Amino acid sequence: MALATSLSHATSSLLQLSSSIKSLSSSSQLQNHHFHLPTSKNANFTKQLVIYAKRLSGLEEALRIRRERELRGSTTAKRRPPLRRGRVSQRLPVPDDIPKPPYVGSRELPEIAKEHQIHDAEGLARMRAACELAAQVVDYAGTLVRPSVTTNEIDKAVHQMIIDAGAYPSPLGYGGFPKSVCTSVNECMCHGIPDSRQLQDGDIINIDVTVYLNGYHGDTSKTFFCGNVNESIKRLVKVTEECLHYGIAVCKDGALFRKIGKRISEHAEKFGYGVVDRFVGHGIGTVFHSEPLIFHHRNDKSGSMVEGQTFTIEPILTLGSTECETWEDNWTTLTADGSPAAQFEHTILITKTGAEILTTY
Repeated sequence: MALATSLSHATSSLLQLSSSIKSLSSSSQLQNHHFHLPTSKNANFTKQLVIYAKRLSGLEEALRIRRERELRGSTTAKRRPPLRRGRVSQRLPVPDDIPKPPYVGSRELPEIAKEHQIHDAEGLARMRAACELAAQVVDYAGTLVRPSVTTNEIDKAVHQMIIDAGAYPSPLGYGGFPKSVCTSVNECMCHGIPDSRQLQDGDIINIDVTVYLNGYHGDTSKTFFCGNVNESIKRLVKVTEECLHYGIAVCKDGALFRKIGKRISEHAEKFGYGVVDRFVGHGIGTVFHSEPLIFHHRNDKSGSMVEGQTFTIEPILTLGSTECETWEDNWTTLTADGSPAAQFEHTILITKTGAEILTTY
């Protein structure tokens, strides 16, 4: 389940950018408006620079045109109406004997825990069990996706499978969230609340499952096709899943957190897709959301990964704008321009030589 980045973080980033620009503009190199090069090489250097600039400009233009074509194709193929909220039914009950996370019963959004979650052998065994169950549940939920099925029906089935396993559906009651799973359809970036809307042929839907089992959370999500999906949207979904695995591939003990966002952005940009910067991955374990926060776009986040820690990586890519708007329910977040969005998520464990995916589906 993705976290929204805070306003303070955004403000800090803007201040750092402003400071960097001021520092650069005060340098003698910028004030003199030229760089000193050997005279005999000036002409050749300038020619090479112009050629490189043209190539870069041409690539950016090609990506822009491709993205516009795909966006037109996805929005005009069936003239799909914008997503509308359906009827949200009452939350489902959980048996009293199933252990519940501490935030249940409060509508307040919990603070992000500052501690990174690193596990001993017993803790890691419980973490693996929670993640394995989450993976099984999201796989099962995907088998329910077809035209005419409501997201409320998916929520009900997921809820039952989780409590049958003796676990608690982590989203239920988290900051007042009324359902047991997040179902984000088409232009919904994340945190969609299951309701009475029926899935339509050509929809895509991200199903985000988190379970709380034996005191540990396991978190994963996947985007599924409903019926016959537009080829441009299929490509978006495929590349989003690839981005997740590119991000995981750079993870290991001692690796910088910022490498994740760099690698994801590099791959997404090859296809002209936007990488949403508002929502981030997070540490997970006995606490649902903790440090480190995982940014999926290019960033200057400090810090390195440590063997034994667990966190999620969950990039969201869009076919159009990465700007977003949130409904009055304070959860459902859509792309501002109505373009499709896709997301994939895994919980991973950092090892000495790489990363182990705990939520393999």
